Amino acid sequence: MSVRSVTDSCPEYTLIPATAEDFDRLFGLRVAAMRESLERIGRYDEQRAFERFRSTFTPEHTRLVLVAEELAGCVAVKPEADGLLLEHFYIDPAFQGRGLGAAILRQILATADESGQSVRLCVLQRSDAGRFYRRFGFNETAQDDVDIYLLRLPS
Repeated sequence: MSVRSVTDSCPEYTLIPATAEDFDRLFGLRVAAMRESLERIGRYDEQRAFERFRSTFTPEHTRLVLVAEELAGCVAVKPEADGLLLEHFYIDPAFQGRGLGAAILRQILATADESGQSVRLCVLQRSDAGRFYRRFGFNETAQDDVDIYLLRLPS
């Protein structure tokens, strides 16, 4: 468990390990966080979203983000042969815009930098997430019809 007190605008948060039993509520969080972006590109399909989340959800690599013991988000960081894969990073819309996602990402990147690991991820085309990650030094490595693939080398 880790607790971070950050800037005045960002609420204090706690990261705790997820369990398999968290699947349903984290899927609901995924839908709440991504639905607007998926609808914007004409790709919202709840069954497809469910299948994708089910096929990639690994509780052992996932942390719940709690603010005052309320689920505010989640993040998964998976080790890979060439660095870390950041996925399922969702902040509940009720907690967005207060610096929470930035604080969590800074924590993840500091840990990656300490171990000399790169971090890769993908974001939806035309989503606000691409701009967010670029502010933290991620650069595009590829794209397809749906996603943009980003990489950040260790500092």
